[in-house]
Amino acid sequence: MPDAGSPGFAATARTLAPGLGVALAAVAVSLLVHALVPMLPAMTVAVVLGIAAVNLPGTSALCQGPWRKGLNFAGKHLMRAGIVFLGLKLSLGDIMDLGWLSVALIISVVLLSFAGTLVLGKLFRLAGDTPLLIATGFSICGASAIGAMAAVKGTKHEDTVIPVALVTLCGTLAIGILPLLMNPLGLSTLQFGQWVGAGVHDVGQVVATAQTAGAVALSAAVVVKLTRVVLLAPIVGVAGALERKRHAQALELKRAASADPVAAPKFPPVIPLFVIGFLLMAALRTTGWLPEGAIEAGALGQDITLGAALFGLGSSVRVRELLATGLRATLMALCSWVLIAALAFGAVHLMSA
Repeated sequence: MPDAGSPGFAATARTLAPGLGVALAAVAVSLLVHALVPMLPAMTVAVVLGIAAVNLPGTSALCQGPWRKGLNFAGKHLMRAGIVFLGLKLSLGDIMDLGWLSVALIISVVLLSFAGTLVLGKLFRLAGDTPLLIATGFSICGASAIGAMAAVKGTKHEDTVIPVALVTLCGTLAIGILPLLMNPLGLSTLQFGQWVGAGVHDVGQVVATAQTAGAVALSAAVVVKLTRVVLLAPIVGVAGALERKRHAQALELKRAASADPVAAPKFPPVIPLFVIGFLLMAALRTTGWLPEGAIEAGALGQDITLGAALFGLGSSVRVRELLATGLRATLMALCSWVLIAALAFGAVHLMSA
């Protein structure tokens, strides 16, 4: 964006305002729905509202027209702000209280599900960064992880739409299905919470699923889930380093093949600034210096920014196109969902052994 105070800034702000205004209004509706029906996570409602907006006759043209730039801005930049706020949910002390065996098992679930989803992407012949984005979102923390990985890979905004839609779909299925499996699988309330925390994608989806079994399950689920969230920074950092190395190798080949000087392109960051912000917020929360009011304000900031971002991303999902082009990705995502649930189930039994 142009500098604040310049004529260009005012013109850009006017262009973005309609879409951003609609996105923020959708967040308000999402939070209201969640308050009335706690089983429905606000972030899931925001995605669904975005999908509805772009597919309903009355608002479809607006999503493609005057709202589009603001919605795209929300989907990219407010997503990054939301990831920074997410760091305030993490207290490393709570994670260490789990014990080294539990932490090691949770890390194993994340790494195996990440690798397994990448393999599934190859088997289903998904193109581009789609397998990587789905693997990141499913194994770590949903749409937030997808946004972080897309930043280091330089993935186009429109290519993040299907992964976000799929992580929302499978997380919503978890809310309805996993509680029904608790008793048939012989899980205690503690084990159920651990299973949900290790196997469900988004933080809001974890809370909505685990709270059906009570406070013990909810507490266990949140701590296990946030242990997975901690892995966002190292996994994105490794992907960023590999991407930078790939760009450097491509540049060397281009220079070797050309007699003329070849300027170095702008490489994607190894660790984006917003991921560093996420780590700083987590460190700040761990110190215990923050008053409860500041933590609650951060949670509200996360809800607003991530909700607006997810509405913006949802408003790019045209159902007809998704059904025509996203069937293989949907089948692959469902297989990944089952894989992660199975790995998490095994880890829970090892924790209890």
